[in-house]
Amino acid sequence: MGNSSSSITEGSIHDFVVKDTKDQDVSLDIYKGKVLLIVNVASQCRCTNSNYTELAELYTQFKDKGLEILAFPCEQFSKKEPGSSQDAEQFACTRFNAEFPMFQKVKVNGANAAPVYKFLKSNKKGHFGGSIKWNFTKFLVDRDGHVINRYGTTTSPVAIAVSLSLSHTPLSLIDTAKFCIALQDDIKKALGDET
Repeated sequence: MGNSSSSITEGSIHDFVVKDTKDQDVSLDIYKGKVLLIVNVASQCRCTNSNYTELAELYTQFKDKGLEILAFPCEQFSKKEPGSSQDAEQFACTRFNAEFPMFQKVKVNGANAAPVYKFLKSNKKGHFGGSIKWNFTKFLVDRDGHVINRYGTTTSPVAIAVSLSLSHTPLSLIDTAKFCIALQDDIKKALGDET
C-alpha cells in the first residue's frame, strides 16, 4: 500500500512495508493481532529522556501482553535526530535499554512524508490538523491495524499506560480525570475489551 493512489485512509497499518535501520524491508503485517504504539523519535529533543525511558518501561512491561512499540527516528523538527538510523537505534538501546523495534529515519510531514505516516495522520488528525507538531507524537493502533488515537509530544507513555489500566503507576501523572477516562476507553477499544 505504501505508494497506492487509493484513499490513504483505506486499509490498515498492516498493509505497509517500511525499512528497518539496516535498510531491510519489514512488512507491518507481522504485527497483526498486536496493539501498536507508533512514535516518531529523536535523540536530542527536550522530551527525549522522559519519553525513551517511559517507552522502554512500557515495552518491557507489556510486550508479552500484545503491545509493540514501533519507533521511527525523525529529524524534521530542528534536526533533533542528526545521526543515521543505526545511530538512533544504538542510542536508544545503549542509553535506555530500549528493546522495541526501531525503523529507518523518516519524514512525518510534507510531500515527502513516509506513506505510513500519511496513513496515520489521515486517520487521526491532531490539534493542528494533519501535521505532526513535534517529536514523540504517538499513534495507538488496534490489533486489526486501525488507528484508535493520537497523542501529542507531552503525553507521556506512562500516562497512556495508566489511563489504559495497564500500569500501577500513581494517577498523579494524569492531568485530569476526564483525560484518564478517555485514554482508558481508547486502550480498551484497541485491545478489543469493550467491558
